[in-house]
Formats: sequence, structure tokens, C-alpha cells
Amino acid sequence: MSILAFLIQTLRIATPYLFAASGGVLSERAGVIALTLEGWMLTGAFCAALGSFYSGSPWLGVLAGVGGGVLAAALHALATIRYRADQVVLGIAINLMSVGITRFFLRLAFDSSSNSPRVPGFDWAGATEGNTTAGLGSLLASFSNPLVLVALLSLPTVWWILYRTPYGLRLRAVGEKPEAAASVGVSVARVRWLAVLGAGAFAGMGGAYLALEQHQFTDSMTAGRGFIALAAVIFGQWEPKRVALACLLFAAAETFQIRLQGLQLLPSQFVEMIPYVLTIIAVAGIVGRSRQPAALGRVTE
Repeated sequence: MSILAFLIQTLRIATPYLFAASGGVLSERAGVIALTLEGWMLTGAFCAALGSFYSGSPWLGVLAGVGGGVLAAALHALATIRYRADQVVLGIAINLMSVGITRFFLRLAFDSSSNSPRVPGFDWAGATEGNTTAGLGSLLASFSNPLVLVALLSLPTVWWILYRTPYGLRLRAVGEKPEAAASVGVSVARVRWLAVLGAGAFAGMGGAYLALEQHQFTDSMTAGRGFIALAAVIFGQWEPKRVALACLLFAAAETFQIRLQGLQLLPSQFVEMIPYVLTIIAVAGIVGRSRQPAALGRVTE
């Protein structure tokens, strides 16, 4: 069961990466830099905790998390698409603002600067644990959160949107040649707005998973996952299938790091660096050979 346990833990760790990377593919294929994935996820995590705590329902928490991600994405779209702000500078600003605003409302809602009270999550397998073997109980508990299964379908869904729908054709055209798309009657702004809002929904769902899986919101709980998801998008060359494999690779590295920490063979500081070092190596090795969407980051009139 050790290999199976490793794979299950990898899938659970990969869940927020898969959600955020799905949003990253949508946004960047439309030509809008998704540097804000971290901020959207953090906002979604806080809203999910808030919604779950006050409603008592994790499903309403998920909806609140998606709403928080969409709201943060709408701010990004308004500034970059409507007012043509620099996408990199704005992305950094929104990420920093998300840290500050969630910390402020955490204090306001729960009178704490570090974490929220315990909130309802998905624990369907808990009742079966005593009636099964330890290994099967662990397996069921790992998939008691339905968002894990939804995450596994997120990038295939993005692939279907991109390559099997008229909107996907317009989105790819806008990300490559917005002037040509506009010349045949495609609204570049509308396509990008929908892509960014969809990206915010995916990222918000990734944040909701983190909050509901841990049964609370903690300050800055995304801990760089949005940036790792963006690295997976680049490493996967903006293709959903490759991006999914990149997410699983980075999650496997994080799982290996957790297991290695338990063995105490190396100083913990070095062990904690493993996922981030792998991310840097992977992206550094692929950036020179990858071709990003031609209009990525370009301001259009």
C-alpha cells in the first residue's frame, strides 16, 4: 500500500495545482498573463471558509470560493482589459492586495490574524473507516473530498473548450492574433473577459479545496501554489494535457519531500526546497524552447 498511498497523496496535493493551472491555461491562451493565480486562490480560500462557516455547508463554501475567485479576476480584467494596465505590475499588486485584504477580513470576521475557526468540509468516508481495512479506509478517506475528482476533470474540460467549441477557437485566435480576430467580428475584449473570469473561477475552486480540506483558513495558506501552477502552465507549454502532467510531477515532488522529511535524513530546510528547486529547473529548461501565445501580455486597442 505504500506506492498506492504515495499516488493518492500526490493526487490530493495536485488538486489545487490542477485547478489553478486550468485557469492559467484559459487566461494565458487568451493573451492575459495569469500572474495573479496566487491572489485568486487565496481570495477563494478565504471566501470558501467564510461561506462554509456561516452556512454550515461545504457546498455553499465551494460556491463562495468560486465567487471570490471570480470577483478578484473581475478586478484584474477591468484593469488590464478595460483600462490596459500593465499585466505584470497589476498581477504583483493584486497578489499583495489579496494577502492584505484576507488578513483584514480574517480579523474582522473571526477576530484572529492567523486562522479561522474550524469550518465544515467533505468527510464522507469518515464513517466507513471503522468497517474496512486500514489501507482501504485510507483510500476512501483520500477521495472523500469530491473536489479531487472535479480537479482531475478540470484540464480535460479546458482542452475540450479550447479545441472542441467555437469559443475555444476564438480564444486561441485572440491569444495569437487579436487584430485578425477583431477583423472578422470577434470581440477581443469579450473573449478575454470570459477567459479571465473562468480562470478566476478555477483558481477560486482550488483555494476552496485548500480551505475545506484543512477545515479552516490560515493566513497566506496558498504558500506559493499559484506560482507553481503558473510554472506548470509554462512547463506544459500551454497545452492542457502537458500541463496536467506537469502538475502531477510537481505534486509528486512535494509528496516525496513530505516523505523525506519523515525519514530525517537531511536538514528540513533543504528538504522543503525540493519542490521549488524542481520547479525552477523544469521551467528554466523549457523556457528557451517553448513558444508562448503570441499576444500574451500585449495591450490591444
